[in-house]
Amino acid sequence: MRWQVKKARQQRRRDEVAPDRRGRLTEEARDRLAEMREDAQAADVPPEGDRWSTWGDADQGPKPHPSWLVTDLSAVDRELGVVKTGKEADVFLLERAMPGTDRSCLLAAKRYRSNDHRLFHRDAGYLEGRRIRRSREMRAMTNRSAFGRNLIAERWAVAEFAALTRLWQLGAPVPYPVQRDGTELLLEFVGTDGAAAPRLAQLRPDPDELLDLWRQLVDALGLMASAGLAHGDLSAFNLMVHDGRLVVIDLPQVVDLAANPRGPEFLERDVRNVAGWFTGRGLPPELAEPREVTEALLDEAGLR
Repeated sequence: MRWQVKKARQQRRRDEVAPDRRGRLTEEARDRLAEMREDAQAADVPPEGDRWSTWGDADQGPKPHPSWLVTDLSAVDRELGVVKTGKEADVFLLERAMPGTDRSCLLAAKRYRSNDHRLFHRDAGYLEGRRIRRSREMRAMTNRSAFGRNLIAERWAVAEFAALTRLWQLGAPVPYPVQRDGTELLLEFVGTDGAAAPRLAQLRPDPDELLDLWRQLVDALGLMASAGLAHGDLSAFNLMVHDGRLVVIDLPQVVDLAANPRGPEFLERDVRNVAGWFTGRGLPPELAEPREVTEALLDEAGLR
């Protein structure tokens, strides 16, 4: 009896129609699927915003979520304008609100671009030490195909979101990482009433303010180093000052000081960049000697 049942099952499997194609989707098929998803999303636009909240579909920020953050899946997102454009990404001001209520929050929507030929022109050094398991993906990124450029953009978004999450949990002065969906990051908006806080480069602090900001920065760099990280592209243009508080931003190129063989080099460059800005604004050079600061940070990272 058992052999008859087994034979019948085998016959049914033979009679089933085999699929026409197997294996991974081609790049063309991936593009078609992406277009279909975008068309479907465009057809479902809320009446009071540009899109429904993407919170439920995204990688979410660390818990506990801040009380100001709207996490309802029925919330809507509305774009309010451009905050900043850059070589690799653009930042938009976005409001997430619950229709029919006064509950809302402002977010910075950072969107990495994958079609610009200038994209991540310096990425080779930063990507050292980041594991890429699939050789096909590595080839695509090396050849800078459309698929490869999108992979690079997404990997940098993933790296920044992971770094912000880790640093936020350590208490570092970074924006709260709300969510990541593909190549889009939603972050805490650093500013007041829709106006972004100024970059450090825009300020001319008096001597007391200058010293306080330098001390805040050294503390932040020390916390990052203790976690084994360096910013990788630090300057007065990716530091913000909000109500006297220094905030570190723009971390897609974050460097693992131990895994990346050029980690200490990137750290030293970070320190020289910011120390030069501070001493140029009047901070006594003996308080911001790059070599001494770098050595202290390497001690924090356990690399000396």
